[in-house]
Amino acid sequence: MDKKNTSGASHLLARFRGWIQAGAALLTNLHLPNFLKGGLYQGAGKTVCVPGLNCYSCPAASGACPIGAFQAVVGSSKFSFSYYITGFLILLGVLLGRFICGFLCPFGWFQELLHKIPTKKLSTKKLKPLTYLKYAVLLVMVFLLPAFLVNDVGMGDPFFCKYLCPQGVLEGAIPLSLANSGIRAALGSLFTWKFSILLAVIVLSIVFYRPFCKWLCPLGAFYALFNRVSLFQMKVDRNKCVSCGKCARACKMDVDVTKTPNHTECIRCGMCIRACPPKAVRFRYGFGEGKKEPVEPENTLKTGETK
Repeated sequence: MDKKNTSGASHLLARFRGWIQAGAALLTNLHLPNFLKGGLYQGAGKTVCVPGLNCYSCPAASGACPIGAFQAVVGSSKFSFSYYITGFLILLGVLLGRFICGFLCPFGWFQELLHKIPTKKLSTKKLKPLTYLKYAVLLVMVFLLPAFLVNDVGMGDPFFCKYLCPQGVLEGAIPLSLANSGIRAALGSLFTWKFSILLAVIVLSIVFYRPFCKWLCPLGAFYALFNRVSLFQMKVDRNKCVSCGKCARACKMDVDVTKTPNHTECIRCGMCIRACPPKAVRFRYGFGEGKKEPVEPENTLKTGETK
């Protein structure tokens, strides 16, 4: 596929990202009638993990959450399921990187919808150190605690899901308690704690762009480790780029695609693609960095300069 066709496909993908996110959320939660029944889908689909953060306990969930599944069996070599989950996550990381965060994650889409609420928005550029928190959450709550604090059969608590993940309350506890009086009566202090986290994420998402994705999501942290080597990448045509800076200003993940096109925080949302006047930014899929275009002197003039 030539660069012109690739650029056109990139703009099309970026333009319809919202619809793709909605479709991914629906496919991840196909069993909508279960919301009224107050029960969970427990068919064969629950043995397969979905790519994004989506609670297993959601009545409509059609698959398992990869983070929850990994925590459930990470503490024991008796469970081959752990190797399947690890391999599944690595495969997705290599194939797509954080494209999953930008296009396929239901909770990421939820935060974006909240951010559309008209009110004053705040930048997260001065809060960049907080982006390292999600790696600590991945290491401690997803791996170390479930791996070493286990019972007699080698099962550890899903610490992240149980004590931190707001998606579990949003998709699981709230709809199940509304439809099931028994579950509603059993709610206690843990639900109050998790509900408080959910409220905090909701409020923060209105004023900040994707705060949970940036600062706390262990799944995003895992995919970020593969962003620089994933097959799905960002590409900047240096011959077309006029250094106007519009791509950097459009990026809500605080990334300058012209400097670090495959930054760990880039979720491949395509905002930079849509903002670029000369269409110098595009998606690219494949090994390596692709064919390098020689930089032509006459095309390297900055905005406002003349020959």
